[in-house]
Amino acid sequence: MATYLPFEEKLKEIEDEIAAAKVRGDTEAVAILEKDLEKELAKVYKNLSDYQKLQLARHPDRPYALDYIRLLMEDPIEIHGERTFRDDAAIICYLGYIEGQKCLVIGEQKGRGTKNKLKRNFGMPHPEGYRKALRAAKLAEKFDLPILMLIDTPGAYPGLGAEERGQSEAIARNLLELSRLDTVTVSVVIGEGGSGGALAIGVADRLAMMRYSVFSVISPEGCAAILWNDPAKVEQATKALKITPDALKEMQLIDDIIDEPLIGAHRDKEGAAEAVKTYFLESVKSLRELPAQERMANRYEKMMGFGAFAESQKADA
Repeated sequence: MATYLPFEEKLKEIEDEIAAAKVRGDTEAVAILEKDLEKELAKVYKNLSDYQKLQLARHPDRPYALDYIRLLMEDPIEIHGERTFRDDAAIICYLGYIEGQKCLVIGEQKGRGTKNKLKRNFGMPHPEGYRKALRAAKLAEKFDLPILMLIDTPGAYPGLGAEERGQSEAIARNLLELSRLDTVTVSVVIGEGGSGGALAIGVADRLAMMRYSVFSVISPEGCAAILWNDPAKVEQATKALKITPDALKEMQLIDDIIDEPLIGAHRDKEGAAEAVKTYFLESVKSLRELPAQERMANRYEKMMGFGAFAESQKADA
């Protein structure tokens, strides 16, 4: 059954009426109701607040990395483990083809249902997950394969075992190694991009966000708890953090915004996958037209430009 967010209740009412009309065989009512649904969809999704976009980024029906891999890749072969501790299921790595383009896809996988959520650790990778991602990326570099990284995590796992095995070192190592990886890299925030857990697979030639995704140093809930000690202020925190694609693009912290279907990836998974595929293939084509040295220099300049600011000159009194 579909999951409806609070601001989607009107949509649920219309869709329930459509289902009832179909059972009755009332085709005229179905046609009228479908037009009403189309108008309501446009009305709802064209006027979303930052907090509503956060809710969409976390929507339980939103496609996860494995969904995109199944929709996009031909002949996928999974890469397991990092050869020192274990295979972390919160990070998945697949070699295969996208529209005939040989490539590697690395993704953070949240999992659906209690059993899978536990298996995937709710999409919160351990250090061995990031080390697996780096091992796979190095393999892609060896064979000059472009890499697509799909970001979707509330953050890196903060448990005692993860800290003992070097969580911060694993993230820092990925930042360093991915920044100088000599192959084409494209990273896309497909849902929730949380803190260092997202950054660890977010260093790339191109960093893009889906229309209804978020990218933040801390969750709005964590921000509200720290600043106001009041979880009720989560909407205020969401707005203040500026975690939506439009805000981050304006600050030049991301390169592009991918136009997933207006009604959301959770309502049109195939349309969302097509948008990601188009962006990835077009990015690979344009990046490969650049000499490797120029591409690496552009990547360096982009990273060095993060956090830049200018002070305004105050007028004399």
